[in-house]
Amino acid sequence: MTAPGENLRINGDRLWDSIMEMARIGPGIAGGNNRQTLTDADKEGRALFQRWCDDAGLSMGVDKMGTMFMTRPGTDLDALPVYVGSHLDTQPTGGKYDGVLGVLSGLEIVRSMNDLGIKTRHPIVVTNWTNEEGARFAPAMLASGVFAGVHTLDYAYARKDFDGKTFGEELERIGWVGDEEVGARPMHAYFEYHIEQGPILEAENKQIGVVTHGQGLWWLEFTLTGKEAHTGSTPMAMRVNAGLAMARVFEMVQTVAMDNQPGAVAGVGQVKFSPNSRNVLPGTVVFTVDLRSPDRAKLDAMRVRIEAEAKTIAGALGVDCAVEAVGHFDPVTFDPTLVERVRKAAEDLGYTHMDIVSGAGHDACWAAKVAPATMVMCPCVDGLSHNEAEEISREWAAAGADVLFHAVIETAEIVE
Repeated sequence: MTAPGENLRINGDRLWDSIMEMARIGPGIAGGNNRQTLTDADKEGRALFQRWCDDAGLSMGVDKMGTMFMTRPGTDLDALPVYVGSHLDTQPTGGKYDGVLGVLSGLEIVRSMNDLGIKTRHPIVVTNWTNEEGARFAPAMLASGVFAGVHTLDYAYARKDFDGKTFGEELERIGWVGDEEVGARPMHAYFEYHIEQGPILEAENKQIGVVTHGQGLWWLEFTLTGKEAHTGSTPMAMRVNAGLAMARVFEMVQTVAMDNQPGAVAGVGQVKFSPNSRNVLPGTVVFTVDLRSPDRAKLDAMRVRIEAEAKTIAGALGVDCAVEAVGHFDPVTFDPTLVERVRKAAEDLGYTHMDIVSGAGHDACWAAKVAPATMVMCPCVDGLSHNEAEEISREWAAAGADVLFHAVIETAEIVE
């Protein structure tokens, strides 16, 4: 296996320009993006990515989940591909870099290989996974989950957004139902480059995060059912207040997370009141608790405690409490050989680096179930993500892409 020379770099300006051009599609209201999965904006972003890949000489495959696989052939027709990618979909108030950085850095690797005349024994496949965010259709990392055999295709197609539209219907509507069976592609290795989405790298003044593990996660969807009633004329002692039960559950979730420090987080980011009127007590409240830890025993114990205490809280108020797990993955240990390859690339290139655990879930977490996988991370300003104010520097983006470049082409084996 030939290692890449230390002088090899991607074109940082071209990468940055591509990120900024993609950000014009599905603009947010405060400088970020709203390019949720299977929307018209997602369709437009996919078309731009496809055009760029065509220009770079890549051939496209699309599976039945709409995931895009863009292939640069290797010299050995029998060699399994090295995959590199992330996602182009965003949160409703998302940033310009979350996911996009990883997809377009994969494309930039191919463009740089073309510029430099580099050939590899293994093919390289740049991947755009469908519905990583899970903002519109829960759970997150849906397409990679089907790919890894965690979910069935029927399950994925039946997922509904808040308007009752199904994943399968919307995928067909935007014209991205592929003909490949999901999960039929064997992988030699999988790499994913992402912003940290946390404050550690910036606080430690490190350019590169060498991702060794990923936190496990539970998403628990609670449905609290009380009784709709007039807020002005219903006596306090006669209310069956699902909103009050929700508030007390929120406080309990915070307590459980704090009781499990260090190495655990939990919170609520999505709530739906019904009927959501100023002068009507809610009859139904639906919300999702997101809890995470790299320690599986701690993660599962938190889930058990939160579910039990929520039912006690609701019961004391006469409110019914139903819980459904709508997302889950166990903590992940990434492939030690690939992790070391990323670490060595950072060292050879002279970039400051540190080992880090991913606090967020990524498609790499599911890819790791079917192939050796790892991640590279770069800092983001103030650790802010899933926010339109999300920001990174051009230099941070390029540094991580350089490390990704070296790790990927070494794994794909350069041919002299």
